[in-house]
Amino acid sequence: MNDTKINIPPLSMHNITAKLFTHVEKSVVNQFGDAGKELIQQGVKNFGYKDAEDIAKDATANNENHILFNYIPMDHQTENNYKNLTIYALMAKLFAQITKAVVDEYAGAGEDAIREGVRTFGEERGRGIAQRARTNGKKNTIDNYLTNYDMGRSDLFEYTTEYKHEEIEQNFTVCPFGQQWADDNMHEYGILYCQMIDPAVAKGFNPKFEVDHDKYILREGNCHFRFKLKEEAND
Repeated sequence: MNDTKINIPPLSMHNITAKLFTHVEKSVVNQFGDAGKELIQQGVKNFGYKDAEDIAKDATANNENHILFNYIPMDHQTENNYKNLTIYALMAKLFAQITKAVVDEYAGAGEDAIREGVRTFGEERGRGIAQRARTNGKKNTIDNYLTNYDMGRSDLFEYTTEYKHEEIEQNFTVCPFGQQWADDNMHEYGILYCQMIDPAVAKGFNPKFEVDHDKYILREGNCHFRFKLKEEAND
């Protein structure tokens, strides 16, 4: 048996951004039809067609199948709005602009549609993380979750991780997504992502995962998580 480890690089942030857009778009359109499409179009326009196009092109070049191009005119003739922002800040801004357009129109129903898009996005990513683990002969157990995570952790994130019996405790004190939403005064829109993403990714990785997310950077100033997964007797 060949025990050589296969190194799987993290997904690019443009891939992740385009994937998130695709899931949120599907949820919003399922809920609100053509009116939802118009709102998403407005959100992309508010974000900036050229910045969205750069994300879409790079995601396509990295083999991500997405729907972002459907909302970018071929002849938009616009320039980049955000030449010096990080890839994390760009994702935060695009998400916030789409979410603002939908939630400002549909209030609670719009929030629910956005959350559902984040949920399906997260669960798809979680299933991908389980596949990454399985590629190297690892099961979808708690010890193989963060070690096979699909998104790179840059120095822009500041956090601690503590492994306990059947539990991982994490505390984030700096997050570039949350920081961008706070800088833009988009707290109420960004937190819809925060509320859903980690439990959804964990559940996609293993349906038995439980996640307690009791503090949020956008509310309390730090994000605190407890990821819990009981060991199976035959592991």
